[in-house]
Amino acid sequence: MVYFSVVIIAVLALVYVAINHVRLRRMNEGTEEMVDISGIIRRGARTFMRAEYKIIIPVIIIVAAIFSCFIEKTSGITFVLGAIMSSLACIIGMRSATYANVRTTNTARETKDIGPTTQTALRGGSISGLSVPAFGLLGLMLTLLIFGGVKLGATGGGLIVSFSCNPSIMRLTTYSLGCSLVAMFNRIAGGNYTKAADISADIVAKIRHDLPEDDSRMPNTIADFIGDMVNDIAGNCSDLLESFVATIVACMLIAASLATGSTNEALFKATSIFPVIIAGAGLIGSVAGIMFALAHKAGKNPSKELDMATYISAAVVIFVGFFASKIVFGNVEVYDSFLVGWMSPWIASVLGIASGVAIGKITEYYTSTDFNPVKRLAKMATEGEAFVITEGDAIGSRSCLLPMGTIVLALIISGILCGIYGIAIAALGMLSFVGTTVSIDAFGPIADNAGGIAESCHLDADIRVITDKLDAVGNTTAAIGKGFAIGSAAFATVSLIFAYVGSYSSGAPDLNVADFMVIGGAILGGAFIEYFISLLTHHTIDSAYLMAEEGDRQLSIPGVLEGTVKPDYNKCIDMAARQALKKMLVPSLLALFVPAIGGLLFGVKFVGGILAGATIVAIPRAIFMGNSGGAFDNAKKYIESGQLEGFGKGSAAHKAAVAGDTVGDTRKDVVGVALDIAIKLMSTVANTLSPIFASLHLF
Repeated sequence: MVYFSVVIIAVLALVYVAINHVRLRRMNEGTEEMVDISGIIRRGARTFMRAEYKIIIPVIIIVAAIFSCFIEKTSGITFVLGAIMSSLACIIGMRSATYANVRTTNTARETKDIGPTTQTALRGGSISGLSVPAFGLLGLMLTLLIFGGVKLGATGGGLIVSFSCNPSIMRLTTYSLGCSLVAMFNRIAGGNYTKAADISADIVAKIRHDLPEDDSRMPNTIADFIGDMVNDIAGNCSDLLESFVATIVACMLIAASLATGSTNEALFKATSIFPVIIAGAGLIGSVAGIMFALAHKAGKNPSKELDMATYISAAVVIFVGFFASKIVFGNVEVYDSFLVGWMSPWIASVLGIASGVAIGKITEYYTSTDFNPVKRLAKMATEGEAFVITEGDAIGSRSCLLPMGTIVLALIISGILCGIYGIAIAALGMLSFVGTTVSIDAFGPIADNAGGIAESCHLDADIRVITDKLDAVGNTTAAIGKGFAIGSAAFATVSLIFAYVGSYSSGAPDLNVADFMVIGGAILGGAFIEYFISLLTHHTIDSAYLMAEEGDRQLSIPGVLEGTVKPDYNKCIDMAARQALKKMLVPSLLALFVPAIGGLLFGVKFVGGILAGATIVAIPRAIFMGNSGGAFDNAKKYIESGQLEGFGKGSAAHKAAVAGDTVGDTRKDVVGVALDIAIKLMSTVANTLSPIFASLHLF
């Protein structure tokens, strides 16, 4: 009954998504030049996604066939279902954003009012945002309904080889793995595309030729616009959907692990159903928050509107979660680890929500133009590039302590409240209203594109003032969204590691750090993360260098710089796509193969070490990358907006800040966002393959 009810909620949310899409499409696009530019962006984004999926689809089919033949016969089906749901969310989100960007520009042009412009951008973002939990939950509930839910003690095997495994557990992990693999492909390819275009555009326009950021004479400009769509929208949708699904699955895996050997069937049902209820409540809360923000008259402060949507969504989850916890756990004998009885899971979920909000506020402090870290970074730009980079690194490192402390505190308290189940529930609480989080996150790139279209189409300067205000807010909301993703990744990965260890341990999950196999795996896991970072950074900078050379070449063509000859946008667009797709496979598959090969060679304990080492290194590195990158970006915008007295666009300080921004671009939009996917992908692979590792009896 619960599963079916959540399916209905997901379908109704998708109906609301369709209504918003129709209302958005009915809005006017603006001038002929605006229609033309937005059409190029839309076609470029669509072409890139088609090319990307020509590579992704064969990989998905091959991996699905391996699962069905060698792991569990139906697991290939659920793996494909996860990939489909993730793909639907990112494609629908991206397409809606390519319609919302120009309509946001035109709303600013027609109304000259930031309130309606905010609502147009948020309406476009809501299509992306609500699609994420709706499709994620729909696929997961269909998996549970079609195959009869989670069953303890069930056994099954593949079509060719039969390793002893629980088919119902295997379907959950492969569904999550399908979401994860698509997210990894989208994030790496989209990140390379957008940052190669963005960095090259900044270098060629701002540093070499003193052109405005989004000048239509720059051939890299349109590729940069498209990059915002394929990474910050499509990549982000599949990223957060993967986080959301992985967290729910982690809760269910731990519920099954705790129930092994237990005769309390009612408690197992309670622990496996409660996360589904919380996720469904989060989707209801997200719809309510977005509807409120779009229904009432928006004011002059965009942040206030977006914060209100978040608070409403969180309040719904807290309210529904309390009564759900009472109903689900109130009539069963709870585990001894539930410190305050039936309230324990609810308190853990509230802790997750509170820690997510706290991480968001900490992130805002270190990345927003309203606070001292970014203001100080902008002042450092007057001393040159070296000062900018050094201070930006210091901000990134300093910003790790409080978020990590928040994560650790919430993790420990939720663990004390109800054991490892509480840690998983806290992660779900943080991500429960992911629909609102992604809607607000998508608001940023839509506003960024809207400002770019305004400048490229030579609209009045006051329109760009409105879109720049939205863009600055969007930069901060994007940084907060990354903080949510990283924080939830920490909780979810810890939960998945416990579930993995519990799958082969007798009794309580225990990963012995004094075991040489565990220590060896941990060292390798940490080293892999560093190698993964270097690989993504190298690929992005390599692509940016090639695109900068092409941009310079085209600007040297007579008439292009004068504005009498149009640059060849398609050549830069094709170059960005070709480089991104060429460099997508290796990093994505490495995260898939490292735990698999480690387990086949050295066994289950070694893989446990890999997961622990990778997580310990990846979480602070992801926070560092996201926050230093956000600070670099907003320090540049602080100077561009004229807030640093005596220094504006084109000044030496501005060029130094642009240099910092080019460093930060790769950090925040390529590396940082891929790290949280990498550790969850590795943990999900380990859980999926644990029956094989355990059967080999290595070491």
